[in-house]
Amino acid sequence: MFNITPTPAFADNYIWLLKSEQNPEVAVVDPGDATPVLERLQSEQLSLGAILITHHHHDHTGGIRRLKAAFPHVRVYGPADEPIPGITHPLTEGDEVQLPWCSDSLRVFEIPGHTAGHIAYAGDGLLFCGDTLFAGGCGRVFDGTMAQMAASLQRIAQLPEETLLYCAHEYTQDNLGFAQLVEPENQAIAARQEATRMMRSQGQPSVPSLLSLELKTNPFLRTQNPTVIAAAEQWAKKPLSGNVALFSALRSWKDRDYD
Repeated sequence: MFNITPTPAFADNYIWLLKSEQNPEVAVVDPGDATPVLERLQSEQLSLGAILITHHHHDHTGGIRRLKAAFPHVRVYGPADEPIPGITHPLTEGDEVQLPWCSDSLRVFEIPGHTAGHIAYAGDGLLFCGDTLFAGGCGRVFDGTMAQMAASLQRIAQLPEETLLYCAHEYTQDNLGFAQLVEPENQAIAARQEATRMMRSQGQPSVPSLLSLELKTNPFLRTQNPTVIAAAEQWAKKPLSGNVALFSALRSWKDRDYD
């Protein structure tokens, strides 16, 4: 379908670049900074045909203006319910993005919570999930709600387990530290921590990640697991009933006592 590679930006962002071997036109996802994108396009003699935006935060949208100036005909896709300057194709649930140089399309999922209008782009076996789900963790709740975020994460959890998740930040090591705090006896988390340390020591990104691995190691997708429930209730010092209450306790725990 796509050849997908990361372009690092800022301290820990990834701007995903989608290209085809047969066409010099490419797409980028969440270009918070135009400079590394422009440098890469120039060095590889590529042309920018599309920009895909998941939500309105500046570290995901800050490069739009300069990229549009360099490529005036670029299509800019993004959430219809968020005020993002430069969007040419506003999107809502169920819309499809057809990249001109690719026969496959990307389907739009609304996954609010991190922001109120956050969207994701789903393709054949992949999901560009922005800041909703991270490897080993999830995004903070800003102008969305805890209930929205809990529902969005459960929606992602229902995708096929072989789905590759392309998040927008290199937060995996820190996230797994919290995951181990929640489930200290979870051997899958310990193994993933070691694998992640090895990848990062070699300068390799720890993402994308497989949904099957997230379901074994990410506490925010494990809110029905008895060990996770017990840990969240111990932190909250009260019984917790339902997925929203469990998620809210875990997110608040990480926000207040870990991050």
